Amino acid sequence: MSGRRLMAVARKEVIQLRRDPRSLVLAFLLPLLLVLIFAYATTLDVRDVRLGVLDRDRTAESRLLVDAFEESGYFSVRRHLERYGDVDRLLVEGKVSAVLVIPRDFAVDLAAGRAAPVQLLLDGSDANTATIALGYADAITAGFAADAGRAGALRPPVEADARVWYNETLESRNMIVPGLIAVLMSIIAAMLTSLTIAREWERGTMEQLVATPVHRLEVVFGKLLPYIGIGLVDVALASLVSMLLFDVPLRGSVPFLLGTTLLFLLGAQGLGIFLSAALRSQVLATQAAIMVTYLPALLLSGFIFAIANMPSVLRLLSYVVPARYYIEIARGVFLKGVGPDALAGATIGLALYSLLGIGLAVRAFRKEIA
Repeated sequence: MSGRRLMAVARKEVIQLRRDPRSLVLAFLLPLLLVLIFAYATTLDVRDVRLGVLDRDRTAESRLLVDAFEESGYFSVRRHLERYGDVDRLLVEGKVSAVLVIPRDFAVDLAAGRAAPVQLLLDGSDANTATIALGYADAITAGFAADAGRAGALRPPVEADARVWYNETLESRNMIVPGLIAVLMSIIAAMLTSLTIAREWERGTMEQLVATPVHRLEVVFGKLLPYIGIGLVDVALASLVSMLLFDVPLRGSVPFLLGTTLLFLLGAQGLGIFLSAALRSQVLATQAAIMVTYLPALLLSGFIFAIANMPSVLRLLSYVVPARYYIEIARGVFLKGVGPDALAGATIGLALYSLLGIGLAVRAFRKEIA
């Protein structure tokens, strides 16, 4: 392989990129826009649960419990009900997501040291919100009992003192944004390089490339170099946006993250060149790149849906999704501060992916005019 010829191919690709504003927008602007949109829109946090209250006790103690729900920041009282029959109507109409029912003699039971149960009715049509709101409600009632000095009747004999590590505030963005970088870069990287060889065929310049003494290895790596640089810049910008705008911590090794990012980009971009060389159509290659990168990365990588909860067939299938390994590395570096020792398996997976992507690209590209 000649370094001079390789750099000549890379320079040619840079010139073509500069003359193609659409590719430049796709390369630099689109990843940042997608990070911002997805990071703001994709959240598993539940805030401002619309709460209805049916207070049958109407005492100072019952009002304190309602205040505890409202002051928590998770619930917002929207309706005060007069009768139990209104509960179903409000939940069906979607005017509230939950109804807190405080029975008569609530204060009397508390004063006597007896258990004073309250009822929380939740709209289960949104299972995620209902589950999280139930957890909030359990914590609020436990805190209310402790503050009132009457926890004996409401607290179990063994009390767990739980502490969360690595994502202390349980912000879903801290989990989503590092994974989001992996999902987006798998799409963008494959889409960018899926245009390269197909562009040569559609513009009629492949004959000129075939006539040169450039080896196919030099063509593949020469076309990859500019996009590797673009991918690294995109990941760096997305990481800065994550830290500065969304307060996502970066606790691990930046060089390790850079090295594994390079492996991931080599595999994704090699896959894009393979599709471009095999299909010889920019439209078809782009569509194929989206199909083989976006859907698996979104559904089977652990980005949103936990792999451990998937059926066994899908769990096995997830091992061939490279975004799974990069998401594991990104979350480990950003949140846990771990390195190669803890992430050796994921690193090996990305190394195999990069070899596969480059191998497919070299095999698919032929210096022949069919």
